[in-house]
Amino acid sequence: MPSRDRVERGALRVLRPLVIAVLFLVTAFPFVYMVMLSVRDIQELILDPGSLWPSAFTLDTYVDVLTRQGFLTFMRNSLIVSAAAVAATLLISIPGAYAVARLRFFGRRQVHFLFLAVYLFPAIVLAIPLFVLFTMLGLRGSLIGLILVYIAQTVPVTVYMLRNYFETVPQSVEEAAAIDGCTRLSTIWRVVLPLSKPALMATGLYAFMIAWNEFLFALLFLVERRESWTVSLGLSQLAGSIEIPTTVLMAGSVVLTLPIVIIFFAGERLLTEGLTAGAEKG
Repeated sequence: MPSRDRVERGALRVLRPLVIAVLFLVTAFPFVYMVMLSVRDIQELILDPGSLWPSAFTLDTYVDVLTRQGFLTFMRNSLIVSAAAVAATLLISIPGAYAVARLRFFGRRQVHFLFLAVYLFPAIVLAIPLFVLFTMLGLRGSLIGLILVYIAQTVPVTVYMLRNYFETVPQSVEEAAAIDGCTRLSTIWRVVLPLSKPALMATGLYAFMIAWNEFLFALLFLVERRESWTVSLGLSQLAGSIEIPTTVLMAGSVVLTLPIVIIFFAGERLLTEGLTAGAEKG
């Protein structure tokens, strides 16, 4: 009679690929269906709405979205805002997280909880004061004001994430760098950051996703200037218009989603690989 351990291992070997396949289908099907709708002709969709695979593929919907609907401009604006927000967030968060992880000061253990307290307040509570402040400063309608809002949103959680990772970097590696004559800043640049690439990639992707997909503050600050709209605002315009075909709306959704998917798969190795392995030699 087979032992219990052998039965459990056999069941896991059978169930593991099945569970993975089910989860993959559940997560991938909406995106695949969206892509299939975006390359279908609207007349074919009206005649056969239940069909998943189109009889003929067309890219006219993407031409319409990128040129006529202005998504090339929206994507450029979103890219500028997202890239600037990620760069500024990491520039602020890296020294802040390192200070919380390594330096000794009063309230060190409580400071990261204070950072996360920002997320106790709904975004709509901050929207009106920020709207009034940015109007007084002349930043309403500009991408710079939106970048500042996104930095304020992402810095607290990125400090928290990076602080946890920096604490896993062996202190002996930093002590060896100090013996070799490195200052604190050069130790961060030459030692800590190369070993923290997975954490930097994860936090950078998180900040990029927030800036790329955010809608409320983009609507609040940019709605009056269409040339400064981001992709999320452009997509909301498509969704709110009864004159826009469903296929064009799906093409806009693919344009909004695809950059995040590409960046995620491009940085998958850094997200999953532990670069601190083997850092200490004993």
